[in-house]
Amino acid sequence: MKLRIALVGLGTDWDQRYRPALRALSDRFEIRAVYDQVGHKAAQVAREFEAVPSDGFRAVCRREDIDGVMVLSLQWTGILPILAASEAGKSVYCGDPLEISLEEIDQIQRHTEQSGIAFVSELPRRYAPATLRLKELIATRLGQPKLLFCHLRQHLDKPNRRKLPWTNHHLRNSSQVELMQLVDWCRYVVGKEPTSLVSVAHQGGLEAKKPQAGESLEDYRMISLDFSEPEDVQAGKFGSGPVAQISCGRYVPQEWVEAVSFNSPSALQVVCERGIAFVDLPARITWFDQAGRHIESLDDERPVGERLLLWYYRSVMSLVRLGKPAEDARRAIALVQEAERSHQSGERIIF
Repeated sequence: MKLRIALVGLGTDWDQRYRPALRALSDRFEIRAVYDQVGHKAAQVAREFEAVPSDGFRAVCRREDIDGVMVLSLQWTGILPILAASEAGKSVYCGDPLEISLEEIDQIQRHTEQSGIAFVSELPRRYAPATLRLKELIATRLGQPKLLFCHLRQHLDKPNRRKLPWTNHHLRNSSQVELMQLVDWCRYVVGKEPTSLVSVAHQGGLEAKKPQAGESLEDYRMISLDFSEPEDVQAGKFGSGPVAQISCGRYVPQEWVEAVSFNSPSALQVVCERGIAFVDLPARITWFDQAGRHIESLDDERPVGERLLLWYYRSVMSLVRLGKPAEDARRAIALVQEAERSHQSGERIIF
C-alpha cells in the first residue's frame, strides 16, 4: 500500500537525501502535491514526480487525496504547515525538528495528540547503519556503555543565526543544531536519560567582529552528560553510571581546508563492559573485544534517508504509536539549553 504524501519546503537536502530516498521507495510513497517558497523549484519537482504544484501550504494540507505531509524544511511558514496538517488529520514528517523552540514543540505535541496523527521528527544519526549495528553489538557482544566520546570539528564561519525570509523568526546556527544532534545521539546509544550535566564554552572565535543581535562568538562547547542512577546523584556520587563527553568546535578558519579533517577522531567512541567501538558515520564501525579487532563496512545497507522514510511509513501504517519522536527532539533542545545555564553559572545541573 502506497502512502500518498505532499511535500512542503524542499530545503537544501532535497537533492542529496530526499529525492534519492523517495525514488528508491516508490513502492511505498506517492507524491501528490508540492509546495515551496520558490515556486519554480516546486514546479520542477512536481513535474519530475508527476504531482501538482501548489501556491499555498494550507491548500496542500486540505487535499483529500493525501495521507501525510512531509515538511522537509522550515521556511517563512515556520511550524504553520505542521499545525495545518494535524488539523486536517494528516500525518507529519518534520525534517527540521531541532530548529523549533520548546514552546512550538509543546504546541505541536498538543495538536498531534488531539488529532491522533503520527508525527515523526528527523534525527538522522539514530538511523545511520553504523549506529544501528552499534546497538546490536551493545546488546550481544560489547555490553552496556560506560564512557562515550563524541567530538565534532567544523570550519570557523561567521557567527550567525539564520533569519527566515520575510519573518522575524531566526533559525539556530549550524553548531547549535549539530550539538543537539550529538546530545540526542548519545541519549539513544546509552538508552536512558541523563540525570545531570556540566558544560563549558569558549568565546572568541571572531574577536575582531562585533556581534550583531542574536549572534554568538562561541567557537567551542563541551557538555558532559552523566547517566548515573538518580539515587546516586542525590547522594553526590556523580559518574557512577555511564558518562558521555560531547564537544563541538568551530575554531578552524575557513581557508584552512585540510586542517578540519587532519587526524580527526571517530565520530563516536564507546567504551563498553566487554569491549570498545569506534563509529564513523554513516556506515563504518570498528570494534575490539577479547578476540581482537573487527572492522565492519555497512555500505550495502539502506542509506539514512531511506531508513528515515521507512520509519515514517511504519509510524503511519501502524495501529499503535511508535515512540515519541517529538519528545526526543524536545529533550535534545532542552539539554543544550541547560548546558548554557551550566556554563553561565559554573555549576552542575541536576535533573
